[in-house]
Amino acid sequence: MTTTPSAPSGIADDSAELLPIATGARTRAALRTLIRPDRGRAVLGLGVLVGATAVGLLVQPLLGRIVDIVADGRPADALTLPVVLLLVVAVVQGVTTTLGLTQVARLGETVLARLREQFIERALQLPADRLERAGAGDLTARVTGDVARVAEAVRSALPEMARSVLAIVLTLGAMALLDVRFLLAALLAVPVQALTARWYVRRAVTVYADQRVANGAQQQQLLETIGGAVTVRGHRLEEQHTEKSAARSRRAVELTMRSVHLVLGFYARLHIAEYIGLAAVLVTGFFLVRDGSVSIGTATAAALYFHSLFGPVNAALVLLDDAQSAAAGLARLVGVTDLKESAVRLPHQRTPSAAAVTVEAVSHAYGPGRTVLHEVSLTLRAGEHVALVGTSGAGKSTLARLVAGVQQPTGGTVSVAEGKTAPSVVLVTQEVHVFTGTLAEDLRLARPDATDADLRTALATVHALEWAEALPEGLATVVGEGGHRLDPARAQQLALARLVLADPPVAVLDEATAEAGSAGARTLERSAEAALAGRTALVVAHRLTQAVAADRIVVLEAGRVVESGTHDELRTADGPYAALWHAWSGSRAAPHL
Repeated sequence: MTTTPSAPSGIADDSAELLPIATGARTRAALRTLIRPDRGRAVLGLGVLVGATAVGLLVQPLLGRIVDIVADGRPADALTLPVVLLLVVAVVQGVTTTLGLTQVARLGETVLARLREQFIERALQLPADRLERAGAGDLTARVTGDVARVAEAVRSALPEMARSVLAIVLTLGAMALLDVRFLLAALLAVPVQALTARWYVRRAVTVYADQRVANGAQQQQLLETIGGAVTVRGHRLEEQHTEKSAARSRRAVELTMRSVHLVLGFYARLHIAEYIGLAAVLVTGFFLVRDGSVSIGTATAAALYFHSLFGPVNAALVLLDDAQSAAAGLARLVGVTDLKESAVRLPHQRTPSAAAVTVEAVSHAYGPGRTVLHEVSLTLRAGEHVALVGTSGAGKSTLARLVAGVQQPTGGTVSVAEGKTAPSVVLVTQEVHVFTGTLAEDLRLARPDATDADLRTALATVHALEWAEALPEGLATVVGEGGHRLDPARAQQLALARLVLADPPVAVLDEATAEAGSAGARTLERSAEAALAGRTALVVAHRLTQAVAADRIVVLEAGRVVESGTHDELRTADGPYAALWHAWSGSRAAPHL
């Protein structure tokens, strides 16, 4: 894979490491790969369009024939045949053009759907820290703006471009059949058109690529400002954030205006080319008719042929505007779909082992000077429940993500024992998403073939069946955005039910009960305990009552393991865990479990 940096200076944050943009050569190669499965449809569509265009080229000589009939003073009856033929040509061209454009449009939509699927697949596989470094704005701009531009090009520009190019080539061929001198006269416009296209493309590639990146940076700034509005207001940072948003908006507007001026200059040059070509054809026709080389009707047909080129030539060149914009968006999409496997593959090594999970000398950094884990080693025996505790910033969530496989370690290895189920590890965090759809559909994300009885069993396991059946339509109740709202505790129980349905041998809970609040904490902890029964578990403990119930407690401090043992052993040792316990529990005694 060959990629180019995606952030021109002055647009994106210096700290942002935007997702890659594919080079032009790589984008073209990826496009060929996407089209290859539908080569038959491409050939069929192109063939039908060629036929439609060829039939349409009969219009000009038929009109020339009518001119000759009138010029020669022939009877009106002589006009019947060419007029009828004009009607036939119109009908045949209309039908075949529709069929050809339909095939081209279907091809484009199929390729676009395939590209979307690849993009989503790779985006979902990207390590969380890679997405965090890029920022939500970059990915959001690609999956919305870039996809929209490519889709628009596929639905309108691609069919029109195909038809225009065919019309240009075949029309020039028809002019040569009339008299090669007409073709030579028409070609006088080509140098101006070629220079115009070159002038435009060389500038448009950079402008549109920069414009897409600027829009992504603008979107990122807006997302950060809106998402952190409370903090911004709390620290009286409204003016600074407003200025940052305004600066990025000005940059986006500046690039938009540059593209507008570019298009205006493009059109002006095209009009000059049209004037030169038409004047040359008319002058050539005048001399050829005067010399008796061609008839008035033939000269008329040649002029009409060239005039008919205005539409397809201008359309083809104007579509360069859409093509360049779409190409910039396509390169940004291919940049993600074409990421090396090492950038998206989960860091697990599947090995036969008595241990369920083995973490060996694992380190992780979110960037230069931002190391959060330092050569951590940890073994989870099959069926063992291990609690991770430590102060904020100790590296607990990072280690949990590495074990779950959603991030890659920058050093060391994470090995997971071979299991009979897939996935072998499931992560449940405190940030639970309720997908839009019925409750049953939400649950079946974990196991698509689950029956309603399986769903009820999973809900009962995590003590959620009672409230689920009490919903307006039970399992058929629509939840998520626009549907029945689930409070944080119930949303978390839904996530734990999905864990039960997925039935992985290893489960990782990253503060999965943190959103319950004091009132629902014990209920949700019971749900988590039930979901983890019979599995190997790594639990980032939000409440130390979870640590008390674990088989073993591992204490992290500044990215290093500083203690490991049972609750009673660590309390007696009077070390970091004992200090955490006393600070958390105060006068409360350890629960008797």
